[in-house]
Amino acid sequence: MTQSFIDPATLDKTALEHGADFAPRFDGNGLIMAVTTDAASGTVLMVAYMNAEALELTLSTGLVHYYSRSRQSLWKKGESSGEMQQLVEIRTDCDQDVLLVRVNQTGRGAACHTGKRSCFYRSVEIRDGSPVLVTNDEPQIFDPEEVY
Repeated sequence: MTQSFIDPATLDKTALEHGADFAPRFDGNGLIMAVTTDAASGTVLMVAYMNAEALELTLSTGLVHYYSRSRQSLWKKGESSGEMQQLVEIRTDCDQDVLLVRVNQTGRGAACHTGKRSCFYRSVEIRDGSPVLVTNDEPQIFDPEEVY
């Protein structure tokens, strides 16, 4: 990989927020949040993190890679499930510390390891004065017990 990113510390506020230099601001653990959406519908599919290597691989291969904080390792989305994400576009927020990753979700169309299309298949509602999770009617696309 020959991709390298501009060090955001070398840019002033105007350059960082309005310039053409891509200078992702990784956190103290070397990670940047990636909000992943379906490129066609805009549906939020998942939120994960990328390190510099995952971002470089995503840009160079066109297949989305993330960094697993729990496993402390790089992973290519869909490598075991077949539910790959083809990169359409990466956007960054104004101060370049969050990425918006727009993808075409391949395979059967499930981005979530639970077999759902989106990781956001539950809503928080207040019932009897307490917050509870309510599952929406989104179908399960695959059985994770059979896939993982």
